[in-house]
Amino acid sequence: MKIALTISMLVVSNVFMTWAWYGHLKKGSGADGKPLLVIILMSWGLAFFEYCFMIPANRLGSAGGLNVAQLKIIQEVITLCVFIPFALFYIGEKWKWDYLWAFLCVLGAVFFVNRERLFG
Repeated sequence: MKIALTISMLVVSNVFMTWAWYGHLKKGSGADGKPLLVIILMSWGLAFFEYCFMIPANRLGSAGGLNVAQLKIIQEVITLCVFIPFALFYIGEKWKWDYLWAFLCVLGAVFFVNRERLFG
């Protein structure tokens, strides 16, 4: 249960992170023409909510038996799962098959960092 809640909180955290880091890059996002300092402050405001979910998620995951490497790799998979649809559908990036190959490499990392836990 702790791991499922950890993953759910990491998903929410990554939605805020993705929006904070990249949302201002879309034309017509409301960021066009604003001074860089304003964009930075807006991004920090969103990033606050990222941290409100990320920090408790990592603590909960650690209490649930995940080590730091496992937490990081899981977070990277979640980041890609959130980022790719964001980039394609919100920003309007074109699909590239290299995105899939990169994602499969990260899934390989998930396997290797959890191999001992899975197979003893």
